[in-house]
Amino acid sequence: MPTSAPRTAAAWAFLAPALVLLALSVLIPALMALVMAFSQAGLDVREPLRFVGLANFRRLLADPMALRVSVTTALYLVGIVPPIVLGSLALAVLVNRQLPGIHWFRGAFYTPVLVSIVVAAIAFRWLYAENGLINGWLGALLGDGWLGGWLGKHVTPIAFLSSPQLALPSVMLVTLWKGLGYYMVIFLAGLQGISPDLYEAASLDGSEGWRKHLDITLPLLRPYVTLVAVISAIAATKVFEEVYLMTQGGPADSTKTIVYYVYEQAFAELEISYACTVGLALFLAVLLLSLVRFAFAGDRSFS
Repeated sequence: MPTSAPRTAAAWAFLAPALVLLALSVLIPALMALVMAFSQAGLDVREPLRFVGLANFRRLLADPMALRVSVTTALYLVGIVPPIVLGSLALAVLVNRQLPGIHWFRGAFYTPVLVSIVVAAIAFRWLYAENGLINGWLGALLGDGWLGGWLGKHVTPIAFLSSPQLALPSVMLVTLWKGLGYYMVIFLAGLQGISPDLYEAASLDGSEGWRKHLDITLPLLRPYVTLVAVISAIAATKVFEEVYLMTQGGPADSTKTIVYYVYEQAFAELEISYACTVGLALFLAVLLLSLVRFAFAGDRSFS
């Protein structure tokens, strides 16, 4: 058609500003980081890069801290993904009802998503403090309260963020609180695409209560379950803000994740090349998770 060329040119003209912005903010920095992963950068940006081959990768494989932060990140992923999937699915089932005022409950569950992570981290730090709200409630209930007098116990404040055993689960709770409402909306969209006739047919076959969700809901929501699991796993792998704002990687490096380690190497130790190497390894891990998503739940599964 004679008008196809002008339309194509017009389309590229509209896309050009976004492509330029994407290139400047994502593509060019990514290529520079890839080059620096195989080089040694000095503190002076005017110095030329010195090619070192696979030296940074050999250092990564021999770095005990890299192994430790990888284990911590894996623990974070394992502790986040199952509760996110099960919790958001349960919330979606609960609010997928035609009841008066149900939209208020949907909005209430989604509200944490709208809260800034900075505000959320500061609020949870106050809740977790030794003189914070949680320890205050526990002290009132088990210490000076009637239950404490009955049990004869004296409650000491719980060190949520200063205990190596409790710090990581405490940070995980913030991620769960922030993410449940977001993934609930994804499941809710899937639930509302299921015909009520299927549930009626299942009732005729004797499937009632939660059994109908096992027979109808879960099989039809399998692509959504895979999507939420992979997206939440990628988010958990790249967690940074919660750790930076609440624990700074402590205590005793118990909450130091891969992304925080990249930040520490780049901006505290000024090991820019090594930080790019660790970041490249993280990119490959995230890419693997993305390939899992496309392998087990392609876009055609949502049709």
